[in-house]
Amino acid sequence: VQLQASGGGSVQAGGSLRLSCVVFGRSVRTYDMGWFRQAPGKGREFVAVVRYNGFTKYYADSVKGRFTISRDNAKNTVYLEMNSLEPEDTAVYSCAVGSRGDPRGNDYNYWGQGTQVTVSS
Repeated sequence: VQLQASGGGSVQAGGSLRLSCVVFGRSVRTYDMGWFRQAPGKGREFVAVVRYNGFTKYYADSVKGRFTISRDNAKNTVYLEMNSLEPEDTAVYSCAVGSRGDPRGNDYNYWGQGTQVTVSS
């Protein structure tokens, strides 16, 4: 199973980006799909997750109201729409599939390689 994330880039504060993560090698229909991020010098933190049912979603408090997670099972893809970006959102964003336990935790079966998001003030 491979996860390929894309859509990162450099934007100014207040801008928007849309991340995509395509999963190869297994259907995602029965899996939770999440996004995590890691800023320089910090540990990996939960950003958002959409559960296998497609409608249960959780967000980190820091991104609520600004980020939206969605999934397209037919395309084996999870998306992260990021609006009103702030410099504090600067990080490497990674997708993950198949949570084991709390979907807001770090315990996932499969991880992507990450895509860099840089927000300048």
